[in-house]
Amino acid sequence: MNRFATKRMKTFVCGLRLLAVFFGCPLLLSCQMLDFTKEGPKSLSVNRTKSTAEDTYRLNPGDKIEITVWHEENLHSEVLVLPDGTISFPLVGHVPAAHKTTEELVALLKERLGKYVPTPEINIRLIAAEGNTVYVVGEVTHPGAINMTRPTDVMQALGMAGGFTQFAKKNSIHILRRDAEGQAKSMPFEYDDVKDGDNIESNILLQSGDTIVVP
Repeated sequence: MNRFATKRMKTFVCGLRLLAVFFGCPLLLSCQMLDFTKEGPKSLSVNRTKSTAEDTYRLNPGDKIEITVWHEENLHSEVLVLPDGTISFPLVGHVPAAHKTTEELVALLKERLGKYVPTPEINIRLIAAEGNTVYVVGEVTHPGAINMTRPTDVMQALGMAGGFTQFAKKNSIHILRRDAEGQAKSMPFEYDDVKDGDNIESNILLQSGDTIVVP
């Protein structure tokens, strides 16, 4: 395409854009996606940003994971995080896994397995987050364990438990939580305040092992 033809084409495109502004013509979008150069029209590249955020889920007792070591078929294993928070893996024995991300566990296994396998390439896949459990007890319709398949706050967990019985003291609820050292703490939760949009910071995201007590 010569310079004169290119200039005429650009003028034509500008005219289409003006028409699109006045009449809402969808040609505006298609015109914006064309770049007229000496070589003729070509599509402009569209940059799409993909999320690269790492999964920060931390393993819990009861979770099932798959561990593979590249070129080591005998070290392919599906394991359960035991009640004491460890996993059992060939060559290295029991390894602490609870409260670690899969990335952190990979790093630990590389360190320990490296004594037996030169520069091991390890991959860990979460098969089932069956240990990611909270408990709702007391005056709710369906007390018991709730498996969290996604981030869950107090209000959501109460809803999953079927709501309150007629005897529930909704403004005397407590969330019991233990830290990694086993120390327990109690956090108050007043249902009516949160329902009315007050004190919403108390509607915390629950952690595995939390217990909601509804007196």
